[in-house]
Amino acid sequence: MITGATGYVAGWIVKELLDHGLTVHAPVRDPNNKEKLKYLNQLADNNHGTIKFFEADLLKPNSYDEAMKGCELVFHTASPFINKVKDPQRDLVDPAVNGTRNVLSSVNKTKSVKRVVLTSSCAAIYGDAKDMLDLPNGTATEEHWNTTSTLKHQAYSYSKVQAEKEAWKINKAQERWDLVVINPSLVIGPGINPKGTSESFNIVKQLGDGKTKSGVPRLFFGMNDVRDLAVAHFRAGFKPEAKGRHIISHENMPLLQLTSILVDKYGNAYPFPKKEMPKWLVWLVGPIFGIRRKMVANNVGYPFKVDNSKSKKELNMQYRPVKESIVDFFQQMIDNNVVK
Repeated sequence: MITGATGYVAGWIVKELLDHGLTVHAPVRDPNNKEKLKYLNQLADNNHGTIKFFEADLLKPNSYDEAMKGCELVFHTASPFINKVKDPQRDLVDPAVNGTRNVLSSVNKTKSVKRVVLTSSCAAIYGDAKDMLDLPNGTATEEHWNTTSTLKHQAYSYSKVQAEKEAWKINKAQERWDLVVINPSLVIGPGINPKGTSESFNIVKQLGDGKTKSGVPRLFFGMNDVRDLAVAHFRAGFKPEAKGRHIISHENMPLLQLTSILVDKYGNAYPFPKKEMPKWLVWLVGPIFGIRRKMVANNVGYPFKVDNSKSKKELNMQYRPVKESIVDFFQQMIDNNVVK
């Protein structure tokens, strides 16, 4: 069973499962919404596996009981990822934590379940890029936890911390099923749904639609391809030796370097940013765009570095180049008239 099946990451996990001839239970808000489910149905029509839809709501207790019946493996990917929120507790933390409780409550009641794979985030490992200065070699590992994010500062990251900690708490209170956690950095690459709504989609779209043509902040990102991330989830589910948390991240680079890959490929066909904005200017105008000054102060100009060696050793991960991921991602947007 997989929560959030219509989502950006989950779509590729569903494909991976269907490619292996498995039966996938997909709880969704409206199983009769053919438009919303058409891309998943297309996957199933062209594959060996089977997909079955169930009605469920992440925030309703017992909502996953029916969909989980007979399942041995549960992937929990559903969680909000939005930058602009009015009430962080209501819009981010409650859905992430209560959703995790609801899914794992059903797991506790479903005796067939042997393993849960949780999609967490590198945001549960570190808060601000500046925090990494205090880590050995300036590098975050699976041993680290984000201790600096709060409801008022980096609320999305705070929600990921709270949701993952809640999952570990529920897991440790029983002995039947084990928990394996995936902690990805920024996810890029083409979606199963070519007109996605993920925050990654919005970031890359803005690099080519003119909104950032005056320049981008010197923000560093670790990145991984959504297709590689799906493989990581699959292996986390089926490799008996997989245990604990796994950082899924490949190349680390500033935003302008990522953009330069698109410039090399497409030239001046799109209004890509060609320079970095000075930090003082980002600090000055940030609030106009909903970017808090503390976020600017603690992240702009600070390198991002995580250790992905556990994923290579335990999940046998081999990452495709970011160049391939970002070009495939942007080309999909071109092909579907998302950028013109």
